[in-house]
Amino acid sequence: MMKLIIISGRSGSGKSIALQALEDIGYYAIDNLPAMLLVALLDELRHQSPERRHVAVSIDARNLPTALAHLPELIDTLSQHDIDLQIVYLTAETQTLLERYSATRRRHPLTRDSDMTLSEAIEHEEQFLGPIRNIADLLIDTTSLSVHELRRRITEQVAQHSGHQMTLSFESFGFKHGVPHDADMVFDVRCLPNPYWDATLRDYSGRDTPVIEFLERYPEVSAMRNDIITWLDKWLPAYLSSQRSYFTVAIGCTGGQHRSVYLVEQLAHHFAAQFRSVRIRHRELRIHQAVVPQEKHPD
Repeated sequence: MMKLIIISGRSGSGKSIALQALEDIGYYAIDNLPAMLLVALLDELRHQSPERRHVAVSIDARNLPTALAHLPELIDTLSQHDIDLQIVYLTAETQTLLERYSATRRRHPLTRDSDMTLSEAIEHEEQFLGPIRNIADLLIDTTSLSVHELRRRITEQVAQHSGHQMTLSFESFGFKHGVPHDADMVFDVRCLPNPYWDATLRDYSGRDTPVIEFLERYPEVSAMRNDIITWLDKWLPAYLSSQRSYFTVAIGCTGGQHRSVYLVEQLAHHFAAQFRSVRIRHRELRIHQAVVPQEKHPD
């Protein structure tokens, strides 16, 4: 079966880095592919280059508007072929994009033949790419990601993903740093007791024993964990049956260091027993890893 990854998203969000990461691990990569040539490309590769079974293409705002508008129809056509397809959309906060363009001094593709300012081009592009974003399997917010972190997420989370399973991700974050744009479900746990106010715990995280012991003394913490598990147990099968390839559950506290980290660890290890692919991301701690289900020992 041929595997196709379509990389798209806002200019400056890291599409070139994502495409290069896939090329480095053996994908046949093509940048700025006109959307109307996608089906023809795959037919050509299938007949002329059967060894090219992994293909990655970038389709973005440099396409003609009519081509992007018809992309969902092209995707429906691909679904009739023997193709494992993933669409990955990269985005970032507008201020971050402005800073990246300022640092590189590059021109935005939508400003080359128009009188739009950079800010206007960035906002217009988001609307222009709506047809792709709406059908994307995975949205990655690169605002707080380094180049190395983005490459790791692409190679580990995207390239190793099978279209026949759903990847379930649990992400901790701090509300004071903003809500993740790539979250499908957000739970606010700021109502729980905060270890930050204990000076002896301030420098630890929710992965450390002192903070774990602190939080587990409070019944409302276990009640919150159990309520979230109950909700997800009920509704995750519905998302799975709707052919979702990825689902991200974000847990937020004030700073993203203690309560949200603790609950993400708890939830991820609970659901690792049910899902083949479970991942943890602690945004503020810059930790991203797969979860290995714990073996059950006989009593």
